[in-house]
Amino acid sequence: MIQRAYKTELDLNDQQTTACRKHAWAARWAYNWGLRRKQEAYTSTGASPSAIDLHRELNALKKTNVPWMYEVSKCAPQEALRNLDHAFEGFFRRVKLKQAGKYPGRIGYPRFKSKKRGLGSFRLTGTIVVFPNAIQLPRLGRLRLKERDYLPTSGVKILSATVSEHAGHWYVSVQVEQDQPDQMAPVNTSPVVGVDLGVKRLATLSDGTVIPNPKPLKRRQRTIKRLQRAVSRKQKGSQNRKKAARKLGSEHRKVAYQRANTLHQLTSRLAKTKAVVVSEDLNVSGLLKNHHLAQAIADVGFAEFRRQLEYKAAWYGCRVVVVSRWEPTSKTCSRCGWRDERLTLADRTFRCPSRGLVLDRGLNAASTLSKLAGSSSDSQNACGAESAGRGGDAPAKLSVVKQEPDTSIPRDKQ
Repeated sequence: MIQRAYKTELDLNDQQTTACRKHAWAARWAYNWGLRRKQEAYTSTGASPSAIDLHRELNALKKTNVPWMYEVSKCAPQEALRNLDHAFEGFFRRVKLKQAGKYPGRIGYPRFKSKKRGLGSFRLTGTIVVFPNAIQLPRLGRLRLKERDYLPTSGVKILSATVSEHAGHWYVSVQVEQDQPDQMAPVNTSPVVGVDLGVKRLATLSDGTVIPNPKPLKRRQRTIKRLQRAVSRKQKGSQNRKKAARKLGSEHRKVAYQRANTLHQLTSRLAKTKAVVVSEDLNVSGLLKNHHLAQAIADVGFAEFRRQLEYKAAWYGCRVVVVSRWEPTSKTCSRCGWRDERLTLADRTFRCPSRGLVLDRGLNAASTLSKLAGSSSDSQNACGAESAGRGGDAPAKLSVVKQEPDTSIPRDKQ
């Protein structure tokens, strides 16, 4: 059995939108209240209460101080307190790794949630019924869906439903438990394909295929700057400023979904048609420190590409191999192995004097990657289990994945 999540957009009326906003407000309030109580308890006693203890205290508090909490489902604040516990578990785990020198990033102490960053989300459990064009949630009733026959209606066990808001649009993500789908044999009989990611081109494959980079942020940069100036010119707290902020958020939403759609199409194509996919372990956080290229690199989504490719490879029986970031794939000749140490980023063509090879830089790197499939110590098999190349202290990858709307597995394969 595996756990998967199906996310789609809701089609709400004004009354349903108000009810969802109340639930999101209750979840955010419970999270902030629980964080404050944990800090107070730790300061006074040296120990913090668990999510169950906080929920019991909140139930007693409902009768006097927060009677409006009865207007929403009890699951919204309860699941928010559980999320708070998970946040502290992750914080303490990162603290231990940081002390051992195995975590280079920020520790990330849980912070209070602000409505300025969005209305947020809330999770519901209990009796959840899915229809072809609607979903029935506790206390919210039957909500219409904008996409028909996407959420699974049979053959799965529904665990929870998370309702979230993004730029005025409401979405529901249904987490289900289902049987492991049969791994499909790759259509392409080619054993290995190398993938070289870049900024000018999204990906260059070793078979000669070039995937152009749509650059969604750069294409809409002029509109985003104009809308951002419009927000800055409005008086803080005014309705006109809120309207301008909604327009700006809608534009950012389009950019994010265009980028996600491009990555979903590419990763689904690779996982379905290739037997082995070899990519490079890029240091994305280090690349983003270059302020001249940070925006262009973030607009591509290197880390999201690898995340999607890894979980889709487990669906379709593909094997993902990750080559070390220190491997000079761009400077190495894909035919004889000669290395050009003088090659810079400005050189877009690779030339080998021994073999007379004149090849595109990205194509040469992809071809070199395809030949390193067997020599890499960091790989992922078709079942999604990683080898010991990452080390025993690294957090293990879960089988919980999120399904994209346009590349779902056919019903007969679920």
